[in-house]
Amino acid sequence: MKHNNVNTTGQEGTVDGSTHSQDRHSFSGKLGYILAAAGASVGLGNIWRFPYLAARYGGGIFLVIYILLAVTFGYTMIVAETVLGRRTRKSPVGAFRTYSGKKIYHAGGWVNAIIPMLIVPYYSTIGGWVVNYLVGYLRGGAHELAQDGYFGEFISNGMQTELWFLVFALCTLAVIFAGVRSGIERISRIMMPILVVLAVIVSIYSVTRPGALAGVKYFLIPDPKHFSWMTVVSAMEQMFYSLSIAMGILITFGSYMKDDVSIEKATRNVELFDTGIAVIAGLMIIPAVFAFSGGDASVLKAGPSLMFITIPKVLDSMGMSTLMGFLFFLLVFFAALTSAIALTEAAVSTFEDELGWNRKLSTVVMGVIMVALGTLSCMGYGPWAEVKIIGMQFLDFFDFITNSVMMPIAAIFICLYVVRAMGLEAVEEEMTKCGATFARKKIFVFMIRFMCIIFLAVILISSILKVLGIVNI
Repeated sequence: MKHNNVNTTGQEGTVDGSTHSQDRHSFSGKLGYILAAAGASVGLGNIWRFPYLAARYGGGIFLVIYILLAVTFGYTMIVAETVLGRRTRKSPVGAFRTYSGKKIYHAGGWVNAIIPMLIVPYYSTIGGWVVNYLVGYLRGGAHELAQDGYFGEFISNGMQTELWFLVFALCTLAVIFAGVRSGIERISRIMMPILVVLAVIVSIYSVTRPGALAGVKYFLIPDPKHFSWMTVVSAMEQMFYSLSIAMGILITFGSYMKDDVSIEKATRNVELFDTGIAVIAGLMIIPAVFAFSGGDASVLKAGPSLMFITIPKVLDSMGMSTLMGFLFFLLVFFAALTSAIALTEAAVSTFEDELGWNRKLSTVVMGVIMVALGTLSCMGYGPWAEVKIIGMQFLDFFDFITNSVMMPIAAIFICLYVVRAMGLEAVEEEMTKCGATFARKKIFVFMIRFMCIIFLAVILISSILKVLGIVNI
């Protein structure tokens, strides 16, 4: 069925507006897509932000709200992006040109495409920090890594952080260079099961520490007395970032998905994987910190201070600190690497589609961008610490402009484009290919027509207010 809004000017494709290039990369099947998409979603945010927010905003009640948002708001955005990618067989820029000639939508495609190019350099800088700690535990330096001031001294040494950043970036680029099946899918098939096993091992160790049971109860048992509207807002923000929405990843990976793979089932599996890892991360960190602090949830901090300062101290106070520290940072490394790979692939795909470059050249150019912008982030806490953009160091600025501004705007573009340009009939047609089901159709239609843009506006406004110091989330 040809949709009336398809813009066929200058486009190659089928009558339904899709573009099935014979040379298009593809995953081998359902498992390949699920593991790659789950790898993209499971990242540092699951480990250093989710436990902090859960502890601060009500534990079990936060968890319930997060899950409800994931199966409604998160589900809708994953489906919208995946359908857009598979139906057009293009990365974000081409996907946003397929169904409309309006320049405003073309701009939306570029916003989605540029985001991963800006995120992966500073994300790889943090990945380099993880590699440093991983090697430190491998060398038996658990006590040294837990010392006051270690982390600050490390990131202020620009050359040292640059070295570890380059190691992490080269690992990422090597996988991208190998291709979709031989690189991304193969490494995801290896890393994701290992990541799950490591997470389970560390969480079992954590919850069996003396005094950890109080943290387990707080995290898993909902208490309505802990509910507040900030619980909803913070859960909404975390879910949005955690599922890799509006980063160009899901559109790109959707374009690699075969027609006989059920988007409904694949999305459900990605939801389960991402939420499951977030819950396990909570069980890894909250009980351990509760035991370490005597039940003081305020010890949990967000971001780098949790992972690189608090966790090493917690591990150092327990038995087997070297082994558990190594296992913990190994799983963090896998989580960071799979997300970095997905971000880089989204950028490389745009170069291939829009500029006609081959994978080798696209990967090299993305590598140059990563080194250039990543070096700014590395040096921003060291030799160039005095150089700031609107009062922020380079890494913080790139994080602000992408996460707080560009991503909510990109997601709003996706909602508008899917509803007004591609059309919901096209979504249903794509979802039900090869006899697949669209079980949550009513939820999808209601959310994308009415609620998603409201939620995204809340995320955009609250994120900016947080950065400006007006609210504290």
